[in-house]
Amino acid sequence: MKKNLLSYLSALALLGFSLTSQAQSFGDLPAEQRAQAMQAAQQQQASTPQVQEPISRNNWQQGTYGPVPELTADNMAQIKPFGADLFTGGFRGVRADGLNPEYKILPGDQVTLRVWGAVDIDRIMPVDAQGNIFIPTIGPVQVMGISHSQLDTIVRSAVRRVYSDNVSVYTNLQGVQPVAVFVTGFVSKPGRYAGVPSDSVLYFLDQAAGIDEQLGSYRRVRIMRNEQTIAQLDLYDFILTGQLPHSQLQNGDTILVEARGPVVTVHGDVGRPYHYELSRQKLFGKTLTELAQLNAGVSHALLRGSRLQGPYASYLPLAEFADAQVANGDEVMFFADKRDNSIVVQLEGSYLGQSHFVLPKDATLHEILNSIAVEPSQTDYQNISVRRLSVAERQRQSLLESLRRLETTYLGAPSSTVEESAIRVREAELISAFVAKAREVKPNGRLVVAHQGEIIDLRLQDGDIITLPPRTEAILVSGEVYVPQSVIYVKGKTAMDYITGAGGFSQHADKKRILVVRQNGEVRNAADISLRPGDEILVLPVVSTKNLQLATSITQILYQIAVATKVALDL
Repeated sequence: MKKNLLSYLSALALLGFSLTSQAQSFGDLPAEQRAQAMQAAQQQQASTPQVQEPISRNNWQQGTYGPVPELTADNMAQIKPFGADLFTGGFRGVRADGLNPEYKILPGDQVTLRVWGAVDIDRIMPVDAQGNIFIPTIGPVQVMGISHSQLDTIVRSAVRRVYSDNVSVYTNLQGVQPVAVFVTGFVSKPGRYAGVPSDSVLYFLDQAAGIDEQLGSYRRVRIMRNEQTIAQLDLYDFILTGQLPHSQLQNGDTILVEARGPVVTVHGDVGRPYHYELSRQKLFGKTLTELAQLNAGVSHALLRGSRLQGPYASYLPLAEFADAQVANGDEVMFFADKRDNSIVVQLEGSYLGQSHFVLPKDATLHEILNSIAVEPSQTDYQNISVRRLSVAERQRQSLLESLRRLETTYLGAPSSTVEESAIRVREAELISAFVAKAREVKPNGRLVVAHQGEIIDLRLQDGDIITLPPRTEAILVSGEVYVPQSVIYVKGKTAMDYITGAGGFSQHADKKRILVVRQNGEVRNAADISLRPGDEILVLPVVSTKNLQLATSITQILYQIAVATKVALDL
């Protein structure tokens, strides 16, 4: 028969009933006993201190956990202008040959002409300054400005105006006239660079080592001819849509990069932080939300900067930020800061029904346990525990800090004699190997919520994993024993009895450091408790050094690892 877990556990435990698979559920108790159980449960809850978890501004996994970070000078220096990655040599290494179908013929280009039949002509003819090629017996033919794909049709028509019958014509653009283009303004290496007329502006900018990241504009690049602007380019169009239309370049053209316009720094919950250059007219937040790649769930924007009246800051929902005016030098941080009204909690272990629950954000452990059905003969409901991601992260940070102190204390210690120096070298090798292993440890974030048959209530967090361990009659012996094994629990046997049955201590065992890990995550010294089914006997290793202070430090870290992972780290 399925049992309501929390009611089954608390009511029967408080009334002193034997918790066996044959006991009744709380709903099946007589009214008088049920009233007594509820009264006792209320008194217990009133006397039990409530666990208050700190409320973070956001989920710690999303990078916005804790206070709003300041953008320091070092961090600011690492942020690049949007578009800076364009000029890393990717354009200067590929040069156009100028023979594409859309190439516009210019003076100086050379045309191969072959005519046979009524007349024979086989020549390579240059395009003269007037834009003509001169064909014997035909005369000048205007070809300047026509595309490569149109060349054959134009020349064939000119020949057939004179020789209408029995004539065949073949044309080919053999070579194009190279051009030299000036690249100036706010570029890294202004100068005169060679190419062909159909080369892209990006080809010439890349030869000039790109736009100056601090001073140059990525949105206002001009092509000038005879002191007149013939094209105005916005490189953001190329980055975002792949479009960069401009007329064919000519010898003596100038590519001018103008000064950088208003810049706003964007970071936070975005794909990558960038300095975004905006147009010079009124600037609004909507422009930034269209340019920056916002992470999923972004709901707010923090706008900071300076105005005529002084420093300015505003924290706005995304919809309001779209209409907010921004100014040059502003800093915008995007946040996924919308507080969900629900959390997702997972079950693992032995239970009946679904494994994931969507709960109100203020739900407690007791509330969800009341909705979980179990088979009492299969579930060890007295040893429930909770795994929490934020606790695992704190455990890991604490471990890393302990390892850092260990390295700082011992790896830099001076030596006064040769013998002491040799000892320091061996200790350094031990510490380095130990730290490398310890840094790979992943704490489980286990919260102990079961104590003497009672479940402590606490407010659940998104991502919590509630463990309902299966009932077992086994004892696991692991760590520094010769034959780690799982054996049947026998009442009255001690930890030493089980260790002896596992072949005894290994040569690296610390016989004074024997731990017992309960199924609820609790870790105790084996000498302080009696064993029960499901326990794990964990024998820690001894630290092989004569430096007592070093041995104590490493032993403490080994204990810290054992508590956080249920693993006896091998030295």
